[in-house]
Amino acid sequence: MTTRVIRIVAAVVLDEHDRLLLVRKRGTTAFMQPGGKIEPGEQPIEALAREVREELGVGFALSEAEVLGRHSAPAANEPGHSVDAWLYLVRVDGEPQPQAEIAEMIWIDLAAPGDVELAPLTRDTVLALARDRVS
Repeated sequence: MTTRVIRIVAAVVLDEHDRLLLVRKRGTTAFMQPGGKIEPGEQPIEALAREVREELGVGFALSEAEVLGRHSAPAANEPGHSVDAWLYLVRVDGEPQPQAEIAEMIWIDLAAPGDVELAPLTRDTVLALARDRVS
């Protein structure tokens, strides 16, 4: 069976206490970065700005977003799929609030995330990238 690939963007958001922002979409159990699918004709950074605004009600300075690379992982909520994810470190311009399909938002400690269910991309890639940024 061939794995289908979903092209996405995701925001790595850290607060002043070096905690990582995670969201859980309605009807799912795993926490992940805010973000989503890249629409046809959209550049990754444009998709990220749209997704962050839709999901959290805040923006960020596109020129200050730091590219953390392109990474792959099994999709958290779509069995048989993987994600091809552009990751960006961004500083949001306000107080994020769950909106649209976001059921819950949390801040986790990078050193001790607790027993929160994490999406594969978050667990296997994002935590290490975020830890590198704050150490």
